Amino acid sequence: MDFKDIVKNNKNNVRNIIRLITKETNEDLEQEVFVKVWKNSDKYNEQGSFKSWINTIAKNVSKDYLKSAQYKNRNTEDDEILTTIKDKKQTPELTLISNDRQKRITSAINSLKPKFKEVVMYCEIYGYSYEETAVKLNCPLGTVKSRLYNAKKELAEKLQDLL
Repeated sequence: MDFKDIVKNNKNNVRNIIRLITKETNEDLEQEVFVKVWKNSDKYNEQGSFKSWINTIAKNVSKDYLKSAQYKNRNTEDDEILTTIKDKKQTPELTLISNDRQKRITSAINSLKPKFKEVVMYCEIYGYSYEETAVKLNCPLGTVKSRLYNAKKELAEKLQDLL
């Protein structure tokens, strides 16, 4: 049997087993199952059905995943877990909107006066403190604060529809 056929014939079953055990759809685990099937196909002895052998691999991969997730999060409180969960529903539409938003922000920053732009870059993009920025730009701390305030005000006007 061709490996493509093995994947095609067992994909739904493997997905259901993973979902049943981990309570989530996880394509990485599905891929890991089929990689193990491919690497260990020579070790399969025809005592049981091929399908049950693949199911056993799927169960073991799922259980290993849960063990590692428990290990990583064993000292984490519920609130901390909620903050570390990422949204897995990143659709192409959301990606496009995010990219468009990023381009507009970059364009707005690039359209600022050079003195405003450099303060925004140091403080907001590179993460320098006001004091570090003042040293880098060789200007007083008050000037950095004033330029940053004015730059943010100008950016807010240019990007009002994004706020």
